[in-house]
Amino acid sequence: MARVLAVHGIHNTFGTAEQMASTWGPALAGGVSLAGGKLNVDDVAYAAYGDVFRPPGRYLGDDVPMLSADDVDDGLELELLLAWWAAAALVDPGVVPPGARTLGARATARAAVLALSGSRFLARVSERALVWWLKQVTAYFTDGDVRAAVQARFIAAIGEDTRVVVAHSLGSVVAYEALCSHPRPGVSDLVTLGSPLGVAHVVLHRLTPPPIELAGGPVGIWPGGLTRWVNLADHGDFVALQPRLRTVFGDRVTDVMISNGMHAHQVERYLSAPETGAAVMAGLQ
Repeated sequence: MARVLAVHGIHNTFGTAEQMASTWGPALAGGVSLAGGKLNVDDVAYAAYGDVFRPPGRYLGDDVPMLSADDVDDGLELELLLAWWAAAALVDPGVVPPGARTLGARATARAAVLALSGSRFLARVSERALVWWLKQVTAYFTDGDVRAAVQARFIAAIGEDTRVVVAHSLGSVVAYEALCSHPRPGVSDLVTLGSPLGVAHVVLHRLTPPPIELAGGPVGIWPGGLTRWVNLADHGDFVALQPRLRTVFGDRVTDVMISNGMHAHQVERYLSAPETGAAVMAGLQ
C-alpha cells in the first residue's frame, strides 16, 4: 500500500489519478532523491477530484466553458481575483498594479484579467480558463454538494499505510479540512505546496473548522493526529498569498521558501524541490 497520498488543486478538471501518477510520481521521487533519499513511485497514491467540476456534455481536450471576465460574479469570485491581482503586482513587474478608483464589478474584473494576462504564471492561461478557476474555488466553498464530493474523494484515497499527505494549491484546503473532520492516526505529516490556506477572509475564514478569533488575529485549528506540517511556497507564487502559515496555524508549522523559477505555482517544480523531498522523507522515517 502507498505511504504517500498526493492531492491536486485547480486546473485539473480533465485529469485523473492515473494521469497524476505519470507526472507527479517521477517529480516527487526526484525531489526525494535530491534530498538524499529514495522513493518508489509505486509508494505514492493520488486523490483526484477534478471531474467533480467537469461540465456536463461533451468537451474535448482541455476545453472549459465559454467564460469571460464579464462572467466573474461579485462576492468571493471578485474578491479572489482582486487578491490575485494585487499579489501578482507585488512580485511580477509585468503586472500593472490595481488602481485606487472603483470601476464597478464588471469593469474591475475585466481590468484584473487584463492585468493578470501579463503575469509570468498566467502567460499561457486563457481568460476563460482563469475565470473557470475562480468558479471552481467558489463552488468548493459555497456548494455543499461539491465540497462533500471532493472531501469524500480525498478521504476514500487515504489507505491504512498512508503516512504523508502532499497537497498542492486548493488541494491543501481539501486535505486540511478532511484531516480536521476525519483525522487518521496513521497520517503524521502534511506537506502543503503553494497553499492559499492563510489568506484571510477569502479562504481562511471560510474553512471548516473556522479559525478562532483572538486579540492578536485569527488562529487556525491544528488538524488532529498530525505530528508535522511543512509548508512550501515560492515568493513569486501569488496563489499562496500568505506564504507563512505558521503566523496563522501556529509555530508547529515549518514554512520553507523555495524558488520555482518562471513558473512559481507549477506543481512539478514544487514536487521536485529537495525541500519537498526532505519533508516527505521525514514523514516516512
